[in-house]
Amino acid sequence: TRVGVHRPRRGDKRRIFEMAEKNARLGLEHEKLVEESQRNQVASTLDTLREELALPRLPVRIECYDISNTMGTNSVASMVVFQGGRPAKDQYRRFKIKTVEGPDDFASMNEVIRRRLERLAEGDEKFAQTPDLILLDGGKGQLSAVVPVFEELGVGTELPDIPLRSLAKRDEEVFQPGRPEPVILRRDSPELHLLQRVRDEAHRFANTYHRNLRGREMTRSVLDDLPGVGPTRKKKILEHFGTPEAFLAASLEELEAVPGLPGRVAREVHARIHR
Repeated sequence: TRVGVHRPRRGDKRRIFEMAEKNARLGLEHEKLVEESQRNQVASTLDTLREELALPRLPVRIECYDISNTMGTNSVASMVVFQGGRPAKDQYRRFKIKTVEGPDDFASMNEVIRRRLERLAEGDEKFAQTPDLILLDGGKGQLSAVVPVFEELGVGTELPDIPLRSLAKRDEEVFQPGRPEPVILRRDSPELHLLQRVRDEAHRFANTYHRNLRGREMTRSVLDDLPGVGPTRKKKILEHFGTPEAFLAASLEELEAVPGLPGRVAREVHARIHR
């Protein structure tokens, strides 16, 4: 089918065309003004944040880190990135804590920041960009745990100068190395709202990763060594439910509906899930 484009030259169709063209042009100009206003607002917020937190440059790239675990098990860390005041999700990273046993958030934060900075020093492409601000979800304890890493790895000498701050959730106070008193940002300020958004996103990302790991571990523990459930059948069960959470919440009827799963095995799986 041939498609043609016709531009009317006169009459009502011409007037309708001109009106549509004018509306489109006005709409585009409005969008440009809105985008420019938003950019100006973000730039103003970042500039004020630079002043309030005594940063050496605009915090265009903010990296925030958080720890998540359950009684020290499946301990993980998140790294989220905000670029120009917006989340850059393609640059998010997550870590399994390797060197810490038990629920020790301070030591875990020490480990993850060390790994991040070591990868920067090694020129790892996934960690090549230097943050304008590293923000920790926590208070003085998390900050104190990370300062030795900065000193040991030569941040500001061997590595670029990277400002470090922590945001304590209880009173929303910002702590920085070498300053005993916190910085208090106005509760209704866009600067605090930005830091809260970054911190809350790091918390969400860490918790999601932790829940996924814990769910997979619980799923394996339920299905491992179960008579009648080999690797192939285990794979089919997990593919049927899609997520560990859906599997662990499955009713007996839902388990019996799994293709190729005998009723006896379904009942045994159900008993293990809900014991």
